[in-house]
Amino acid sequence: MNYYTDVFLYAAGHFVLAFGLACLLLAVFKRLYQISTPYDEARLIAEGNVAAALALGGAIIGFALPLASALTETADPVEFVAWAVLAGVVQVLASLVVRRVVVRDMVARIEAGNVASGVYLGATSIGVGLLNAASMTY
Repeated sequence: MNYYTDVFLYAAGHFVLAFGLACLLLAVFKRLYQISTPYDEARLIAEGNVAAALALGGAIIGFALPLASALTETADPVEFVAWAVLAGVVQVLASLVVRRVVVRDMVARIEAGNVASGVYLGATSIGVGLLNAASMTY
C-alpha cells in the first residue's frame, strides 16, 4: 500500500470508532433521558403527541451538540466518553429543573399534547446543549 492509502485507512478506522461510539452514546442517552421523565415518550409519540416528540427531539439534539463538540476536542475515546457523560448529566438536570422549578405542570402539559410546552422544553434542551458544547474547551 502507499502512503495515502495508509493514511486513509488509519483515518477511516478513527472515524468508525468515533462515529460508532457517538451513536451508541446517543442511543444510551435517549433511553436514560426517557427513564428520567415521568411520562412515557414512546407511547405518547406513538399516539401522535407532538409535544412529547418536540421535547424528546430537542433533548436528542441538545445532547448531540456537545457530543459533536467533544468529538472535535478529544482524540481519546475515554476522554470522549467522560465528556459525553457530563453532557448527558447536564441535559437531564436541565430538563428536571424545567419540569420541577420553571414550569411545575410541564408533565401534565406534555401529556396533554401542549405543543407550546413541548417547543419550550425542546428549545431549552437545545439551548443548554449549545452552551454545553461551547463550554467544552480548555
